[in-house]
Amino acid sequence: MKIADNTVVSMTYTLTENDEKGTMIQEVNKDKPFVFLYGSGFLLPKFEENIKDLEAAASYAFSLLSDVAYGPIRDDALMELDKKLFEIKGKIDENILFVGNDIPMQNNDGQTVMGKVLEISDDKVKMDFNHPLAGIDLYFKGEILDIREATPEEVEHGHVHVPEG
Repeated sequence: MKIADNTVVSMTYTLTENDEKGTMIQEVNKDKPFVFLYGSGFLLPKFEENIKDLEAAASYAFSLLSDVAYGPIRDDALMELDKKLFEIKGKIDENILFVGNDIPMQNNDGQTVMGKVLEISDDKVKMDFNHPLAGIDLYFKGEILDIREATPEEVEHGHVHVPEG
């Protein structure tokens, strides 16, 4: 069977910056493989393009430039916010608001977005709302472990159902 829309794919991968010798970002091994519904729209389109039509036991390796991965770093995603936005009952929780912490926030549409705290001053907090992998060229290398047809429920729900529920 080949990877195509509405197939469930199990795979391993290593994700590094730029190329095979780049800094390790993430590793997924056979003990806990990455399992997903191909064609459901949750993965990077260029990632799916690179594995389409592969079969079980196939190895793969490919790069994605940042522009087709998570995009470039956008200056408009760097924002200075009023420090009062982070108050809970009139106080700042220093266990939440500290440089380097990722904080879930809401955008103007009510969607949750993650922001990294870059700087804290007396009255302002500088946040970065870029994706953590924005501006980084990615290199994937791994193996396709298994491919199966998705169940009708998986297709309807848009995700894989695992035995544990």
